[in-house]
Amino acid sequence: MLSSPPHSDTSIRSDIQQLDLVSWRRHLHQYPELGFKEYLTAEFVAQRLTEWGIDHQTGIAETGIMATIAGEQPGPVLAIRADIDALPIQEENTVSYRSRHDGVMHACGHDGHTAIALGTARYLSQHHQDFAGTVKIIFQPAEESPGGAKPMIEAGVLQNPQVDAIIGLHLWNNLPLGTVGVKSGPLMAAVDLFECKIQGKGGHGAMPHQTTDAVVISAQIVNALQAIVARHVNPLDSAVVTVGQLHAGTASNVIADSSFMSGTVRYFDPELAHLIEPRMQDILTGICQSWGATYDLKYWRLYPPVINDAAIADLVRSISTEVIETPTGVVPNCQTMGGEDMSFFLQEVPGCYFFLGSANDERGLAYPHHHPQFDFDETALAMGVEIFVRCVEKFCNSKR
Repeated sequence: MLSSPPHSDTSIRSDIQQLDLVSWRRHLHQYPELGFKEYLTAEFVAQRLTEWGIDHQTGIAETGIMATIAGEQPGPVLAIRADIDALPIQEENTVSYRSRHDGVMHACGHDGHTAIALGTARYLSQHHQDFAGTVKIIFQPAEESPGGAKPMIEAGVLQNPQVDAIIGLHLWNNLPLGTVGVKSGPLMAAVDLFECKIQGKGGHGAMPHQTTDAVVISAQIVNALQAIVARHVNPLDSAVVTVGQLHAGTASNVIADSSFMSGTVRYFDPELAHLIEPRMQDILTGICQSWGATYDLKYWRLYPPVINDAAIADLVRSISTEVIETPTGVVPNCQTMGGEDMSFFLQEVPGCYFFLGSANDERGLAYPHHHPQFDFDETALAMGVEIFVRCVEKFCNSKR
């Protein structure tokens, strides 16, 4: 990880520095909720929007909210997206604002995303004379699973009025405070998932000739799956095939009659969606036939890759350079094989998803995402609002 450079708040306007971002974030952190069950979170967001007189819709895709803020003059429509759900993780932090919901934690920064979106809504509603057009702020449920972006799109959040572009950010503990990761083109990978049951024939461990050993068959399959990337994917491209679970057998002297495996497939190039699954089928068919076994494969595509529009990425990059006044600044090499359902929004309209550095080693705020001790430097919250606000002002006013 890059070391955290010193940061000056001089680039962040005073009205943004005075927002209750930390208070909102810490409240949300104490009451985390899983996908499509973010009722308390949605209630908190809706109460703030109502208090500020901001027009909004609730109950979109169960717990989603969309706020709409009109500028002083007609103009383009820019959407800002924030995810609001948490993870099924028991928090191990001892901070005063630790989770009060047993077994559920904001271990990925979505509480910060929600606070940043609220702060952006509050500032824009107070300064609507500074931009033309319309801003839609989308508070999306269930990013972690099973995915709330697609049902929100199907519910019409990009319509009436039609969204021209969309931006979103992810607080990122893989980058230090004082950096922004911005890249045009593929930023995050597609997420495919698979489950497979191998059916053989069990028997006594001392008499293998009477059996069809599901463990041996599974071992060959796991090894062979790694050859898909090694020998079928262009070495200049990136892809991953991971078997994350493998279960078989009940005793040391019993040959298993069946096994179960599951895993994930990741790639940046959408064309690989048409290559990896068929190769997996070929491997399973060949190995199982050679042993006299059968298989049942379930394969589904959860999220497509996150692919940023070049022009909107340039907008975010130029704004980030103004806001993040540090020697490191904008980091272009920030791709990850992690996935995000922001990808569905980016399939519909041009946009940019970017990373806002939030780690601070000196303060012990550098645990990775999805770790039970994950936390981030809250200084990043005001930076996120400033970047969003400047993107609104530059995008909307330049299109008048």
